[in-house]
Amino acid sequence: LLFVFSRLIFGTLYPAYYSYKAVKSKDIKEYVKWMMYWIIFALFTTAETFTDIFLCWFPFYYELKIAFVAWLLSPYTKGSSLLYRKFVHPTLSSKEKEIDDCLIQAKDRSYDALVHFGKRGLNVAATAAVMAASKGQGALSERLRSFSMQDLSTIRGDSSSTVPPSVTVRTSSKQSQPKTSRSASEGTGSSGKC
Repeated sequence: LLFVFSRLIFGTLYPAYYSYKAVKSKDIKEYVKWMMYWIIFALFTTAETFTDIFLCWFPFYYELKIAFVAWLLSPYTKGSSLLYRKFVHPTLSSKEKEIDDCLIQAKDRSYDALVHFGKRGLNVAATAAVMAASKGQGALSERLRSFSMQDLSTIRGDSSSTVPPSVTVRTSSKQSQPKTSRSASEGTGSSGKC
């Protein structure tokens, strides 16, 4: 806990504030000093991820890490400048072309992979939508059948009439009564003739 707290204060917040001051004042010397620190600190954080797994049992391991961060920050030891100028800058300068090529290849591969997986994802989504729509269409048609005109007429109480519900719904009540009465009179008239 002490290491986490001290690293947060001295390893991150203190340098971040002085980096802000260097950018604000536009002092190139301070700006370069803090950029070297952040590069070394990034490498330290990366290495620490692996060393914590294997060396956490080592006596005074966390105390040594605190001392290392203090050494990096100290204006007297200039640890970050020393490590950057002696090791990091020469190594990165000699391998810069290879690193850039690897980054470009990784960028291209990641773009191709993103496009490939994006297309596959869209195909899966489209297939799922079609399947859901086809299953939903059957359920929808069943639901609509349950609300047929026959069902609606029984809800309204028109089921006792002899006229089919489609005729009752499509024509007005004034037109359907004369048709019914004509049918009744024709039926009576024809039965009277026989």
